Amino acid sequence: MTDEGLSIDPTKPSIARVYDYLLGGKDNYAVDRGIGDVFKRDLPGSVAIAFANRAALTRAVAEISTSTGVRQFIDLGSGLPTADNVHQVAQRHAEDARVVYVDIDPQVLVHGRALLQENERTRVVAADVRDPEVIRTHPDTLELIDFDRPVAVMFSAILHHVNDDEDPAGIVRYWRDQVPAGSYFFVSHFRSGHNAETAEAERVLQQTFGRGRWRTDAEIASLLDGLEILEPGIVPASLWRPGTTDGPAGPGGEPELTVWERLIAAGLARKA
Repeated sequence: MTDEGLSIDPTKPSIARVYDYLLGGKDNYAVDRGIGDVFKRDLPGSVAIAFANRAALTRAVAEISTSTGVRQFIDLGSGLPTADNVHQVAQRHAEDARVVYVDIDPQVLVHGRALLQENERTRVVAADVRDPEVIRTHPDTLELIDFDRPVAVMFSAILHHVNDDEDPAGIVRYWRDQVPAGSYFFVSHFRSGHNAETAEAERVLQQTFGRGRWRTDAEIASLLDGLEILEPGIVPASLWRPGTTDGPAGPGGEPELTVWERLIAAGLARKA
């Protein structure tokens, strides 16, 4: 899919705009706020999922930018621009970092392309993550990304919106095969909690969007088959290489997480 003929429909909820609302953004409509309020009202505490995910993404970009030589990022399903976008974090640590954002939501494209006016090392590609070949061969991708050099491929909170019959593992495998050794893959993903909260949150997303698949840590790890999953493995996002510890500590010194914070996992893998 490309952006030909795409238009913003304020009467239909958007995953990107609901997420924006939960993060406190203003690029959303009443229909998006209605869905977001289900989480805020009926699933109190669930908004922590969005914040924990965003913080883990920020840490991953900073980690890659400061501890590796990777200077190219592809952010798949990037969502609406917010504070500390991938290019802002990466370029804070490495001025020459280049970022291709990919999304299919028309409003994301409108706002994202405004980034082009302020940053020549940023591009926004209109494509569906389920069509990786379209993304890989897009002129804007080819203009910015050198596939002979390592790339960081970011799957932040996107693969749980790909149903099993749409082959999420195949999407990761495609990108694994397209990038050279030394490339990195970041994944954050809804994590099965085997509890009422998980079931209800999954029901709301499936009922609203027809998609939203919670997976176990083992299932999330299997999406990264053929890659080396780095320490600390697939863990709740708030426990993925936390830079600071807020809140009460658990028995092992780690932060004590709410049931909601445990429902989003994160992991970083490397292609050897």
